[in-house]
Amino acid sequence: MLRFSSGAPFLRPVLPCLLLLCALLLSGCGMLATKDKAEAGTDTAPIASAGRADGRDAFSLEVQSPDSKISDYLEQHLELQRYRQLDDLGANEVSRLMVAAESNARELLNTLGYFTPTLTLSLQETPEDKKAPRRVRVEVEPGPLTKVDKVAIEFDGAVADDPKDAAQRSGIRAGWRLPAGQTFTQSRWDGAKSTGIRALAAKRYPRARIKDSQADIDADAAKASLAVRYDSGPAYRFGPLTVSGAQRYDVDAARRIARLPVGQDYDEQKLLDAQLRLASSGYYDSVFLTMDTSEGVDPNAAPVTAQVREAPLQKVVLGVGFTSDSGPRVSMDHIHNQMPILGWRAVSKFSYDKNTQLLNTEWRALPDDSGWHWFDLGEIKRENNAGTYTVDSARIRSGRAKADGHIDRSVFAQYDYSMSKGVDPPPSASSLSINWGWTGRYFDNSAAPTKGMGLAVELGLGYTLLGERLPYTRAYGRWLGILPIGSVDTPTGAARRPRLAMRLEGGAVSAKDEAQIPQTQLFLTGGDTTVRGYSYRQIGVDADNGQILAGRYLGVASIEWQQPIVYDQKLTDYEGVLFVDAGSVADRPGNLQPKIGAGFGVRWRSPVGPVQADLAYGFDVKDVRLHLRFGFTF
Repeated sequence: MLRFSSGAPFLRPVLPCLLLLCALLLSGCGMLATKDKAEAGTDTAPIASAGRADGRDAFSLEVQSPDSKISDYLEQHLELQRYRQLDDLGANEVSRLMVAAESNARELLNTLGYFTPTLTLSLQETPEDKKAPRRVRVEVEPGPLTKVDKVAIEFDGAVADDPKDAAQRSGIRAGWRLPAGQTFTQSRWDGAKSTGIRALAAKRYPRARIKDSQADIDADAAKASLAVRYDSGPAYRFGPLTVSGAQRYDVDAARRIARLPVGQDYDEQKLLDAQLRLASSGYYDSVFLTMDTSEGVDPNAAPVTAQVREAPLQKVVLGVGFTSDSGPRVSMDHIHNQMPILGWRAVSKFSYDKNTQLLNTEWRALPDDSGWHWFDLGEIKRENNAGTYTVDSARIRSGRAKADGHIDRSVFAQYDYSMSKGVDPPPSASSLSINWGWTGRYFDNSAAPTKGMGLAVELGLGYTLLGERLPYTRAYGRWLGILPIGSVDTPTGAARRPRLAMRLEGGAVSAKDEAQIPQTQLFLTGGDTTVRGYSYRQIGVDADNGQILAGRYLGVASIEWQQPIVYDQKLTDYEGVLFVDAGSVADRPGNLQPKIGAGFGVRWRSPVGPVQADLAYGFDVKDVRLHLRFGFTF
């Protein structure tokens, strides 16, 4: 440490000079640091600082409007908000910022469809306010909403004159999202244009673009005239499919699985269907299909590339789950994508819960050019809740199947055997049958549908092998319809419509009374996915000894109201439901007596699929049951 004494005469002029030099150096360092920080922050939109010494903002912002949605929108998006936390902002600086804020507020109101607003901005001193020493107040009289007066949609390029595209042009015009009479907003205008270009690019014209668009606003009349011109570019057809990333599995097999319609007009949905077929085949962990539309490529044979990442040759998948019907469940799947000699794909599964223990294996050949493939299935199963009995069963199935987009088809021969255990059990039975199955899924979303329908039909002709050998027929069908009704809108424009979900299920086995038909070919119902308010497969034929048997005839009906939940003016991922279910099983159609369950529940649209929880009262059993279910299947 150096110590200077004021008593030394020669130091008296030096000390002030040293102090001045230190002050200049410190000031320079501060200026350099400030410059560096400013340069580093040039790309950052918000303007903020550490805050005032007293912890208050430089000012507070209050927006008053007849419509709270307008107030919330301006408070959230006004540029003025960026300056609230500057610690050296005085009243004069705030006043200057308010001049720009008025213009900014008008621009924001224009995007909402208000083009003649009246704005009053004032600055009030609030020294006693704990939030800020002054308040900026914005009073808004928005004026009339601007309505769309007329819309002109025109086309350039190949789509403009081709008679084949008349329906596509009409569909784009009919499906325009901002027709005459609706409120004009910038987001709706942008959304309508984007929806139109997506519809044009989805079929034949993947290079379609918006050539020109104009929104002519008559602010005095509160009217908007809209005009948009789409340029389709050339029409494209699917060319050959090439596979990139294939190492383990046959490239030609990938083409047969994808079934890309080479030579046909480009259709985005057909491209996605081909991609889905490859992705769901089990041979690939990831698949992405793209069509080359670059300059120089022949539009009449545009090549398509499938970029794939292959799945391993073999893998084991372990799983755990839980349902209110069956409690905890554990499972193990073994997958072999190329069986020795046959080259087929084999999926073997073991699962265990309190109601069902299952072991099966299914072998599938690669599809031929038409999409059909051979398959074989072997299965043994124990069901502890087959009515009031335990049923041990075996099944062998062999046939052909085809999955084509939203439709599944199958034709197969089947052997069934069942043996019941319990008090006075039904006799053991076995049968051979020829069967046909068809399933069509027409939902807007296969994982969490909000509209559409699904239909499944199974028909079989069989012959019993134990007891007296007799023929029988079996028919089964189920239908699910989801119908949107009304609407739920939010200030952000998000919407998900309330819905009615209606379900029907029916089955019939026709045979002589003495025919010994396997229990696995008969019907039981009740539980999470059928009649809520009853336990799993609790509804069957009530025998004289008090037991519940599987029956020859089945009828189930359900209606459910699904209502999206809005909280704090925001659409949530939750929905409330009210439902009534009814179901019956009998050995004769005239004996079908419905057992009814009713209740309410909640749905959660989770990131990995829908989760449902229902509380139902079974009127016949006079009991309340909680039903939990994860995922959607049809």
